[in-house]
Amino acid sequence: MKTPLWLAMVCLAASLPTQAQTFKPIELKDQELATLRGRYVMPGRIISFGIVMTSTWQNANGEVIGATSSMQIQQSTIKPQFYVSIINEKGNGSAHSQGTGTVTGGSGLNSTEGVTQVVRAAGDHNTAYNNVDINVTKASQAPATQQQGQALAAGSTLVGANGAGSLSVSSTGTGVQFNIVANNNQGSTVQRLAQGGLMQNTTLLGGGNQVNNLTSFNVVLRDNATTGSLNGNLDQLRGLRTLGF
Repeated sequence: MKTPLWLAMVCLAASLPTQAQTFKPIELKDQELATLRGRYVMPGRIISFGIVMTSTWQNANGEVIGATSSMQIQQSTIKPQFYVSIINEKGNGSAHSQGTGTVTGGSGLNSTEGVTQVVRAAGDHNTAYNNVDINVTKASQAPATQQQGQALAAGSTLVGANGAGSLSVSSTGTGVQFNIVANNNQGSTVQRLAQGGLMQNTTLLGGGNQVNNLTSFNVVLRDNATTGSLNGNLDQLRGLRTLGF
């Protein structure tokens, strides 16, 4: 009477490794995941896409140098274009001393992929802020375009300078880059959006500086989906039940 039960247990144990191997999770590579990006939005759903980038450097006596760049793409957009506004604010404090800090290394930061945010400090009383926002909203129609500033043509560079430092905003044909080099050896900052990656890198060598690198991605989705389209999506999901999901 016990022999059939024993044989059944042996057969069940022998089958477990096969089942475990069948349902073993498979890790997807970055290259495979990259092909899936953006595939979860129905065609025609995105009616507006915009990018706003801002980089500013404020020194110890309150002077600010920086820039804001924006681009908005809609159905009526003929050619995507960045527009740049230079930020130049005078200070009212006392002059700051020469920066004496030293930061070494970091050459590998130029070859990173994805979003890279770095702050390296060799001074005192500094503040550095790197941030990336992704804002998704819904609307029945695209917002009105209000581009401000000077158009940044491909391959061109816009510059600015004051007591805080020097600024350059350049377009390389594959993206846009902000560079700020502070006066008196206070440090530098770079913000770059290009080739599928975002870099925000600040190096502080002096004291009393406030640095900000901000990038915001703004997406507006069409908010007029019909009941029929929603039901069609649900019907597709119900069809998965017959496959055992």
